[in-house]
Amino acid sequence: MQEGFNMEKEQLEKLGSFIDANKGKRKFNQSVDLVMNFSGIDFTKQDNKLNLEVKLPNGRGKESKVMVFSDDRTINSKVEKFGAKIVPSSEIPTISNDKARQNELLEYELVAQPSLMPSIAKSLGQFLGPRNRMPRPLIGNIENIVGGMGKSIYIRSKGKYLPTVHCVVGTEKMPVGEIAANIDEVVSNVAKKVGRQNIKSVYVKLTMSEPLRLM
Repeated sequence: MQEGFNMEKEQLEKLGSFIDANKGKRKFNQSVDLVMNFSGIDFTKQDNKLNLEVKLPNGRGKESKVMVFSDDRTINSKVEKFGAKIVPSSEIPTISNDKARQNELLEYELVAQPSLMPSIAKSLGQFLGPRNRMPRPLIGNIENIVGGMGKSIYIRSKGKYLPTVHCVVGTEKMPVGEIAANIDEVVSNVAKKVGRQNIKSVYVKLTMSEPLRLM
């Protein structure tokens, strides 16, 4: 694998055989997850921390549900056409005391009116922060942000900066070529940030399968 990585024929065939052998074994459409391990890089240093948004060329293979924290009528009118669920600021404190509603947040892509971010951090930061699920502030073109949420993934350093990251790159129902292209995009973006030499290994797995080492 090089920076600007393109999966080799042997790796593509290995990936295809692996997915064929494991798909259809569950009653749900399993996600295809990528696991990257690193060596020789200190993630405690600010310059090395991962905080990347990667747009997958073929999307994630599942329709994303979007939740918007907003009191702004203009924002609300723009996100409603995407079927987004709107949560007003008055509900934020109540969610912090409701376990069922907190867990519901994990089913959605979260975005927020920028002025509500402090309130969200105060009430929900302890729950969302450790899970890397804090809302993205709605800054810029709202339609592009919300409409493109099914294609973007976020890669961030977690916990005590363990030398590994996990991300979704598709589902078992997607053609293997599309999954491979998504993997190429993720690896290339990460390599540009940390250097190809610091990527120790790359694995792929389905939700309920054992992992397969691609590199």
